[in-house]
Amino acid sequence: MGEITNKVQVLVTGANGQLGSEFRALESEYSGIQFSFTDVDDLDITKREEVIAFLVQHKPTFVINCAAYTAVDRAEDDEPNAQKLNALAPMYLAEAAMQVDARVIHVSTDYVFDGKTYIPYSESFPPSPNSIYGRTKYEGEQYILQSGVGMVIRTSWLYSIYGKNFVKTIAQKSMQSDTLSVVYDQVGTPTWANDLAQAILAIVQKGQSQFIPDVFHYSNEGLCSWYDLAVEINTFLGSGSKILPILSSEYPTKANRPPYSVLSKAKIKDKYDVNIPHWRESLIKCLNSLAL
Repeated sequence: MGEITNKVQVLVTGANGQLGSEFRALESEYSGIQFSFTDVDDLDITKREEVIAFLVQHKPTFVINCAAYTAVDRAEDDEPNAQKLNALAPMYLAEAAMQVDARVIHVSTDYVFDGKTYIPYSESFPPSPNSIYGRTKYEGEQYILQSGVGMVIRTSWLYSIYGKNFVKTIAQKSMQSDTLSVVYDQVGTPTWANDLAQAILAIVQKGQSQFIPDVFHYSNEGLCSWYDLAVEINTFLGSGSKILPILSSEYPTKANRPPYSVLSKAKIKDKYDVNIPHWRESLIKCLNSLAL
């Protein structure tokens, strides 16, 4: 007789990115979950019919959407493709999920806020994105929420041992350069992708009966500037590199960055009882596992 499994079926899209790679790394720790990992070569989520056919065939219980157009500056000149991946793809995933009674957990961003309010952003604060990336991500959120089968989790300053991110870049450059200039007038909270992945899986493990189709915020605890974060990395590595604080105006970028993007986590802690580590604690764990 074949083995009967009652495992929760979880589809992870964008599985080759930072967050998707963390889910891959965690797979062996979650024996009650049967994961399917896809990236664009397996499933192009910007194609509606392909998405519907895939979900109808595989019938996941949950879809975790980690796919996004995250090249923030490039998006300013590439709005059609940013819109496809950040706005339309979530809509197609939600439509398909409705057909197979799945739930979607969609990862979004602090960039939906303009960052001009210097108190931690709650989920009820009106979004006001001031970049193509932020605007297309906000559109995707709306499609997800309108479906009634989707949850949005906004995060900030995501980093990991995988992919390209600020922590890896500073860690590498601090070992190679005498001085590094880093902006000190943008404040937020670094988020280790491993922590975010585990928080999402904690929600999945509670099952569809406790799924809340709403917006939640998740980042690590505490706050810092990019400069503070770079100094912390530099100190941990024992690098002799000197970190110099500069203004954002001295390091111009095509897309606007929120000057303040600290997210309030009160809601996700209240509704799902997730444990959120301080950013320094998680940074050290990540740096310890980073092969430099």
